[in-house]
Amino acid sequence: MQNLLSSRLLSKNLKIKIHKTIILSVVLYGCETWSLTLREERKLRVFESMVLRRIFGPRRDEVTGEWRRLHNEQLYDLYSSRRMRWAGHVARISEERGVYRVLVGKPEGRRPLGRPRRRWVNIRTDLQQVGCGYMDWIGLAQDRDRWRTLVSAVMNLRFREMRGIS
Repeated sequence: MQNLLSSRLLSKNLKIKIHKTIILSVVLYGCETWSLTLREERKLRVFESMVLRRIFGPRRDEVTGEWRRLHNEQLYDLYSSRRMRWAGHVARISEERGVYRVLVGKPEGRRPLGRPRRRWVNIRTDLQQVGCGYMDWIGLAQDRDRWRTLVSAVMNLRFREMRGIS
């Protein structure tokens, strides 16, 4: 798969689809039954960063003109715009679908002791950065044009923070 993900003949969108459909499904097979340790979780993050670096390739530094690998924050920013677009898509699908229920649902009952709560708060954090954190983001995502504008605003803000521009 390394040659395929490094190929210049394929678009980044196609490489991301290959990553999501083939690579992640193989790597995460049976993950519902795993009890991840921090070490295993870190290994999965390292693997995903490695694959994303292969997909997005090196970047040329604007100051020095040298080619360098992307830092984890830059990979996260490139990939998080896709996450926000996906969240908007999920928010627009019907409420009966399982993905929607997982996104907005609140499990009932108590969790066992020692298990950390996992919440999907990344979207809210992104929206708080542009001043829309307390807004009903699921209702906002129903209007595709407004959602695209908001995703662009979040990505522009991150780009400015990364470059040190106020």
